[in-house]
Order: sequence, then C-alpha cells, then structure tokens
Amino acid sequence: MNEAVSERHHDIVIIGGGAGGLAVAASLYKRRSDLDIAIVEPARDHYYQPGWTLVGGGVFTAEQTRRSMQSLMPAFVTWHQTAAEQLHPESRQVTLANGTTLGYTMLVIAPGLELDWQAIDGLEETLGKNGVTSNYRFDLAPYTWSLVQSMRSGKALFTQPPMPIKCAGAPQKAMYLSCYEWEKQGVLEHIDVHFCNAGGVMFGVPEFVPALNEYVQRYGVRTQFQHTLIAVDGPAQKARFRQTSDEGSKEVEMDFDMLHVVPPQRAPRLVRESSLANESGWLDLNAETLQHARFSDIFGLGDASGTGNAKTAAAVRKQAPVVADNLLAAMDGKPLPSGYLGYGACPLTVERGRVVLAEFGYAGKLQPSFPSWINQATRPTKLGWHIKAQQLPFIYWNLMLKGHEWLAKPKARV
Repeated sequence: MNEAVSERHHDIVIIGGGAGGLAVAASLYKRRSDLDIAIVEPARDHYYQPGWTLVGGGVFTAEQTRRSMQSLMPAFVTWHQTAAEQLHPESRQVTLANGTTLGYTMLVIAPGLELDWQAIDGLEETLGKNGVTSNYRFDLAPYTWSLVQSMRSGKALFTQPPMPIKCAGAPQKAMYLSCYEWEKQGVLEHIDVHFCNAGGVMFGVPEFVPALNEYVQRYGVRTQFQHTLIAVDGPAQKARFRQTSDEGSKEVEMDFDMLHVVPPQRAPRLVRESSLANESGWLDLNAETLQHARFSDIFGLGDASGTGNAKTAAAVRKQAPVVADNLLAAMDGKPLPSGYLGYGACPLTVERGRVVLAEFGYAGKLQPSFPSWINQATRPTKLGWHIKAQQLPFIYWNLMLKGHEWLAKPKARV
C-alpha cells in the first residue's frame, strides 16, 4: 500500500467524469457550495450513451451524442485529467496514473464499466467490417445503420451476453429498430432475424415480456435462448455460440450477413482488483444507502456498482441525489437519511415512434414515473418515444449533469 504523503488533499474526490461523477458533483455542490471537490477523469469527450441505440436506428447522428469533457466539467471542481491507478481506502488516498497521490475526506467511485471485447475470440479484429457491428461503441453505431440500410436479404444475428450489462434492453432495441426499417422498406420477409440471448427470457421483468413478444412475432424473429457468443470469424461471416440446456452444453455455428454484438461486461480493473470489490468484482455497496459495505467514507454509483439495479443512466439520475445526501450526512457524523429503491429505466424502442417505457426497481418492482392514464407502463406508446428521443437527452445534458433533480427527489429511509 502506498504510504506516501498526499500531494494534494480534497474534501471529496470523485473517480469518473461520466454520468455518475458529474451528476453527483453537481448535487453535492447544490447542497454545500463551499466543498473542495475533485474529479479524476482522463477522457476528452463525454458521450450520451443511451443515444447510440438511436444512432444505430438512423434517428440521431453520432455527433449528437458527444460533447467535450471541458464543456461539461463544472467550474467549481478541480479536474485531474488523468486516470485513477490505485485506491488505498485504509489511508484515504488515490494514486493517479501521472504519479500524483490524492488524499480525501470522502471518496465517490463512479468509473463506469468495461466492455470486454476480447472475451469473444476473433471479435475485435472484425468490428466495423464484414457485417459485424455494435451500438455499444460510438464509432460503430453509424455502421449499424449503414448495414440496415443496405441489407435486402440474408441472415441477421443480434446477440446478448450474460448479465449484468448496461442497458439490458439495448441488444433487442437494436433488433427492433432494424426490423422496423426492413419492414418499412418491404424486405423484412427476405431477412432471417435471430435474437441469440445468453439468458433464458426476453426481459428480466415479466410484466414487459408480452408486449415484446408481440413485436418478436410481428417481425418474425427467431429467439435462441441460452446461446452465448464465444467466437466470430468475420471474413467467413460465421459466429460460434455455446448453447446450454439441461443436458449440458455444446457449440453451434451460425452464418450471418449482419451480426450485432453486445460484449460481456465487467467492472474496471481499478475496482475489481481492489479491496472494495465484492466476490463478483463489482463495487461492494449497501443497496439502499450506496455507502460502501466496509468503508463509511466511500460511496459509489453508476455501472461499476454491485447493487441489483439495472445499469442505466436513469438509475444514475436517481442515485446521485441519494449519494449527495448520505455522503454529507456521513461527513457530518449523522445518520444516513436517504434511500435508493433500485430505480432504473429501459425505454424499449420496439419501433420507430413507439416505446415500451420499462421503469422498475429492485426485484423487478414496477416504478412508473407517470400515472397509468398518461402512460400505459407495460405497453408501447408514442409518449414513450417522445420521452426517449426528445425529453431524455435534454434532461441528461441540461438537468441531471447540472444538479437539477427533476423527478429524482431522494426517498427518506424507512
């Protein structure tokens, strides 16, 4: 462990300048403007990742989802534009990649997660060509739309890896928007569409499955459950899956003309190889308070967290005020006042113009933001599309990242 004297000390150090880091910094500043807050973030660009589904569906351009980190970094924080290299919770220090050691009074960990492209043999070298694409990368989402526009016949495979992943509905969102375009162009009947899911169901919250199944039938999608993508031969356009059943497992190979891949995902090395991780490698947090299970001066939020919520930007919107409330209470030696109920939202884009706005919390309990007479929570609606395509980007850039907690007031702990 690094015993060096800290070269710089801050009241609060936040690891990560993504949605979680920026949102919680703004919420903290809103509550206590005299705090010395630092954000550790090496990236030059910040992305609205929920928009990449719509880039792949021809609704947004990629550039609409990107802004410079400089334009979003608040003036009230100290920005350490480098990566966090090691966490030393016992001595309240963070070692940065540039060699600097930061001391802190309180630490917030929000580095996001890591896409493990290398876990699928042959995938990395064929991404962006040979019909292999993914909406999980900024530079590849436009290729998805290009493939959809040019495809008139053949076989299209859409894969989903084992959970947990961020935005668990995104693998099938890509499929629905592609199928809608092919249907509109009159070529869907000539395209053999397969949804190859490592899991055993279309969606983890049963209330939303009937609506999704209606679209699976409408588009003629063949569902292949318990199919985990393990290898891709891009030039030969072949994908290999591990198929599991009660009888065991076997490998099966499928040809493709288009392959939309979602890679396995894991917590960043910074978290998974630290003493702060749970047995699965995710940040070990109290699911209600978002305080670390063993270190009372550490909180976390976002995709690196080991809490049982859906990993979505909508979850971060609800988590940030809870972290801000509870961190300041812990800092003052007071009981933690606010609770996070596991809220996450997954706007399932079943067609261009209609969305099933899936909102739910821990254990799949429905948590709709609107009364049923405004939005039919388990059915596709035009309102859901308007929220997904118009309102949510505005809320993200102009409210959430700036500490305006619209529909995100923390719940008092019971």
